[in-house]
Amino acid sequence: MSQKIIASGAEANIILENNLITKDRIPKGYRLKQIDDKIRKIRTRSETKLLEKASQIINAPQPQAQKDKNSTKIKMPFIKGKKLSEHLDSLPEKQAEKVCNAIGESIAKLHDADIIHGDLTTSNIILDEKDKNKEKVWFIDFGLGFHSARIEDKAVDIHLIKQALEAKHFQHWEKYLKYILEGYKTSANSTKVLEQLKKVESRGRYKEKY
Repeated sequence: MSQKIIASGAEANIILENNLITKDRIPKGYRLKQIDDKIRKIRTRSETKLLEKASQIINAPQPQAQKDKNSTKIKMPFIKGKKLSEHLDSLPEKQAEKVCNAIGESIAKLHDADIIHGDLTTSNIILDEKDKNKEKVWFIDFGLGFHSARIEDKAVDIHLIKQALEAKHFQHWEKYLKYILEGYKTSANSTKVLEQLKKVESRGRYKEKY
């Protein structure tokens, strides 16, 4: 299979070749080259470590071992499936509930391991086409992720998925969020996080009003 760019964003190109994905961070011309190289290397190493840890506890692509510590590329398996952003609204009600429960349970596991995804949207969740139960989800793109034990950071992560649901799935976002939070309650700190979520949203409304 020849190389094929399947996604191109502000931060990286996503290249598919022989069932492997390469995430290649793009140089930024507005930064000094020395600084840009350093930033891209640090972010690549950080995301690789997060993926390594996340892939041990939830469905996330396990990156290949980095032979070059100065690399700005991450190689990982290609997850064959459908972007949930494009297919969630077309799922039967019961399946949508199970999928959202699975999302919540996965976020709970990440948070219990002090992993913050940082970009929780349905565009970064893949519905596995090969799963017989049709409810297996994979989390991708940990480029904005980081380690944190702070309840505030975990609440903001939940706030992000709520915002994404409101924007992309506005007709059904409330029930999707309800199902996700049902799954998230498997987290040891779910009560504290969801209480903090109310405070995060209260601050947001205050800023919007004034």
